[in-house]
Amino acid sequence: MTNDRPAFPGPWLGGISLILGPALMLTGALLRWGVPFFFPHQLVAYESRPGVMAAAYAVFLAGVIALWPGVSMVAARIGETRPGWAVWGGALVMTGLFARAFHGGVNTFAFALVDSAGTGAATRAVADYYAYPEWVVSSLSLSIMLGWVVLAIGGLLSHTLRPWQVAALALPSGLMIGVLKGTDWLTVVELAGLAIAFVPLGVAELRRAGSPARKTTAPLVVLVIAASVILGRLG
Repeated sequence: MTNDRPAFPGPWLGGISLILGPALMLTGALLRWGVPFFFPHQLVAYESRPGVMAAAYAVFLAGVIALWPGVSMVAARIGETRPGWAVWGGALVMTGLFARAFHGGVNTFAFALVDSAGTGAATRAVADYYAYPEWVVSSLSLSIMLGWVVLAIGGLLSHTLRPWQVAALALPSGLMIGVLKGTDWLTVVELAGLAIAFVPLGVAELRRAGSPARKTTAPLVVLVIAASVILGRLG
């Protein structure tokens, strides 16, 4: 490994992402544990426990969004010695994250529809969505499934990841795709694999980060997040 690191995303943004992204996704999945897997049951559960279910999907979506700098950093590390695997693995995983963010938006709309029109109307709407000939995001299924495997192989060949991290990083390739998918034991295993692969890398990056940046980065991150939330609530 060379000591010349790309300035972006940097050790702080990348390190925090590698820790926070998997943790949020796993937390969101665990919050909806116990609800039958498919969308009619997820909507019924939201009707009876709106706070918990809304939090579950919001936290999961936040984890998906938080993950992109970490994926960018891992791909950059792989690219130091295996550029082809870095390009394909990073591009496929990032494209898959875009698809999951899109599904997160549909999830949020479905919950809003429960509040405004009732569970029956929301259930029919989601069923109609699955029958709708949407082709852009549905065409990204291969990226979602294949990306983690390609990135994991690149991590192995480049020695960016240890063998146990490689095996763990391949697990999220099986994570179910689509709108209002619940949590089963496979979901937990797959997201735990993501955490096992990425969190040690994130911790290592934060330990490597220079102390002068530490004094300004954390307050700046908190300030940007708080301003973003306030602005978003103001519409």
